Amino acid sequence: MAHRPNSKNELSSKLLSRSSATRRKPIEFCFLSLFPEVFPPVLETSLLKRAQENGLAKYSFVQIRDFAQDKHRKVDDTPYGGGEGMLLKADVLYAAWKSVGPRRPRPGSKTKAKAATILLSPQGKKFDQEMAKEFASYSKLVFVCGHYEGVDERFIDLCVDFEVSIGDYVLTGGELPALVMADAISRLIPGVVGNARSVSGDSLEGDLLKYPQFTRPREFQGLTVPDILMGGNHKAIQTWRQKEMEERTRLKRPDLWEKYLRKKGSG
Repeated sequence: MAHRPNSKNELSSKLLSRSSATRRKPIEFCFLSLFPEVFPPVLETSLLKRAQENGLAKYSFVQIRDFAQDKHRKVDDTPYGGGEGMLLKADVLYAAWKSVGPRRPRPGSKTKAKAATILLSPQGKKFDQEMAKEFASYSKLVFVCGHYEGVDERFIDLCVDFEVSIGDYVLTGGELPALVMADAISRLIPGVVGNARSVSGDSLEGDLLKYPQFTRPREFQGLTVPDILMGGNHKAIQTWRQKEMEERTRLKRPDLWEKYLRKKGSG
């Protein structure tokens, strides 16, 4: 008798595993930056290193300054009309971007883009798990890491598919946000995380935070593991976990809770 998945998480796990077997090429992550040395220490550790070693992801770096067009290797200039700070020059950025050859869909094309150029910017749409899932379906992602005051608008108009922010605050440059995105996207590539159920059961999946988790010792500093987790009744444990997920989402993330209720109501 065929086994039927007994939960959405199990079904998602099977689909992720099946997709892993059919993926042919790694997702390419290319980072355009004035400080490319920031990236290797992070990308060459843990799951991100494993993703590259197993041929599931490929990381490359472009030094924007290499494409400066004068002897002083100037990459920025003052803004027309006055204002504070310096802007990254459109011609330099364009040359750096062109060197990695991202393919863009023709205007009006209904075919899903195989590559996307992402500008890390506080003006962009806020990055979340749903966006990470979407980007995990692309074959090539080019991250443009701004610096200084900003980027010449003409480069954005010509080359950028998405402006993305990781939060309502300002950082020195786009390198750290790019790493945050690369990490979140990479772990969604089928095969990167050894147990696909670990991905389908993450916090934020289904718009709920994850339930409380415990390991040995059973008692620590006067705090004990809930008895229900020790009884071996898997159905009761699943029910307890679902209630805990809902309760902690309601208390800790009312924004997610409202989203969860809306989806539950419409389902």
